Amino acid sequence: MSKIEKALGKAREEHGNLPALVSVPGTVMVRERTGHPETISRMAMSESRLLSAADLSWRGIIHPGRAEDPVVQVFRELRTKISVQCQERNSVILVTGLKKGSGGSFVARNLAAAFAFDMGRTALLIDCDLKNPSVHQLIDNASGPGLTDFLDDPNIDIGAIIQPVGIARYRAIAAGGLREIPGEYFNSQNMRRLLDSIRQRYMERFIILDGPPMQDIADIQVLSGLSDFVIVVARYGRATNAQIESCLNVINPGKLLGVVFNDEPRIPGFG
Repeated sequence: MSKIEKALGKAREEHGNLPALVSVPGTVMVRERTGHPETISRMAMSESRLLSAADLSWRGIIHPGRAEDPVVQVFRELRTKISVQCQERNSVILVTGLKKGSGGSFVARNLAAAFAFDMGRTALLIDCDLKNPSVHQLIDNASGPGLTDFLDDPNIDIGAIIQPVGIARYRAIAAGGLREIPGEYFNSQNMRRLLDSIRQRYMERFIILDGPPMQDIADIQVLSGLSDFVIVVARYGRATNAQIESCLNVINPGKLLGVVFNDEPRIPGFG
């Protein structure tokens, strides 16, 4: 039994039946259900250019046409588990890594993609890792305003910061201009109003927050308070008992969906 499995077992004893949501294989290049179908259709038709399979791979995003790919299957499974937990209502989901390099951003962008590939839903990815942003890499107009710009000036129209990424029903908000004290933005009422506004306007949309790693405990506490659920990403074989326990102590157990073990080695002969 690995250290991760032992740690997770101890976590289950202390925090109830905590699920290990999925394990992501390592060899990967790196709709309001009650809403109006017209809204979703317009989103799908508004893309000026949809990304090809090669474009998606270059950006580290799964391709829906590769149903046999184990990584695609993993994110579909994760989407299904979340949908059941959310009881099919739209939700704000914070994705955070145990530490930098755990693959939190990879999981966040692909979880958003998995929801967008469901024709009855839409997804919005928001870059909340203000110290090490990455969502702007998915956006053609990366020089436009982002999250911190809107929080500085809520008179900016929300539509100005929500950008297409070349995937139908998938939108993203970049981090915006970097600031000296990035964590203070999450404490603002403007952040809460932004999330509330998006949820009310797009009832079919799942909002994925690409959060900072767990070392930024103050930011994680604030962001988890704004979220409905939290997913923690740990790199397989590189998470210690102390790191997992520290994570569980920071997050409200009622919001913790589970742990995603990233970069799990594949068994030879089984893809």
